[in-house]
Amino acid sequence: MIAFCLICSAGKLMAQEWYIYPRGTQSRWIDLENKMGRQGQGGLENKGAKGHPSEWLAPGDSLVLMDYEGTGMIRRIWATVIDRSPAALQALRLKMYWDHSPEPAVNAPLSDFFGVALGRMTAFESALFSDPEGKSFNSYIPMPFKVAARIVLVNHSKVKQLVFYDIDMLKLKKLPRHFLYFHAYWHESAKGVLGQDYVILPEVKGRGRFLGANIGVRTDSVYQNTWFGEGEVKVYLDGDRQHPTLAGTGTEDYIGTAWNLGTFAQRYQGCTIADKKKGIYAFYRYHIPDPIYFRKACRVTIQQIGGGGREQIRQILKDGGRLKVVSVMSDTALIKILEQPQFPAVTDDRFPKDAWTNFYRLDHYSSTAYYYLDQP
Repeated sequence: MIAFCLICSAGKLMAQEWYIYPRGTQSRWIDLENKMGRQGQGGLENKGAKGHPSEWLAPGDSLVLMDYEGTGMIRRIWATVIDRSPAALQALRLKMYWDHSPEPAVNAPLSDFFGVALGRMTAFESALFSDPEGKSFNSYIPMPFKVAARIVLVNHSKVKQLVFYDIDMLKLKKLPRHFLYFHAYWHESAKGVLGQDYVILPEVKGRGRFLGANIGVRTDSVYQNTWFGEGEVKVYLDGDRQHPTLAGTGTEDYIGTAWNLGTFAQRYQGCTIADKKKGIYAFYRYHIPDPIYFRKACRVTIQQIGGGGREQIRQILKDGGRLKVVSVMSDTALIKILEQPQFPAVTDDRFPKDAWTNFYRLDHYSSTAYYYLDQP
């Protein structure tokens, strides 16, 4: 069936056939040629001949991309800037406010918000985002609001940026009674605690839906060429504390692939960067066909666990690397070392020599988590 999607009252996606006219709906484009999205008020400057397609954004300044009063739903956002280096992109901060809330529902670096982890642009397409030719940003996430929407771009860099953008929305008479507000949470790790999970989404309270995340990892060179991605994603739902309701089996497992991770881009899962020499990875997973709903609260983490051989681990320890062995894969089973305190240490020659060994480690993580919540 040819269809597009609207948010329904339960926070689910409802198919709408292309040839059915939705009552009480008007199309609007918010950009520099018509910042308020008013009827018949587009392209007024320079007698309509490309009078205001872009603006320069000076260091320390902010640019209001959208300041709309009324009920509506953003359906697509496109943007590009002249300096697309990782440092410049991550110094641009995108903020979104719904219904006059004083706190932003979205507060993230421009590139990271659009699914480009670590600010490293590469051509890809997913169900939520795309980066055609590695030059621009597109979002297709529905973002409903009841009375107002305000989007601001802040330049925290030391260079000016030339900004182009377009926000496509529907002007609506009303929204479903139980609609949810879109949010995005960006986070990066400082020096963490060995054995402590990296937080993708801190606990948010309310009723909503976790949409997924994009994650970037810069591995610490002290771990040499050992694998970083044995950590499991955990989703704590509705009062979970010590143990989660949802637990995965490994990092590359979470994005639907397997060992020896390479690059790929699919609708709901992908890996846009897998640079083994530099130890840089970027990947995503979006829970669209497999929704994650919560009634009271949600928190999402990923373990910082990697793997390698005994001799590699011994060398890491000699080089001053921080690690803690947690398990060993034998020919027949997984030996759970944390449940066997008498098991030989990795420095002991009785420790299995050729077995795959999992260990806690500390790398640099950054992530953008996307979710809907019943408050703005």
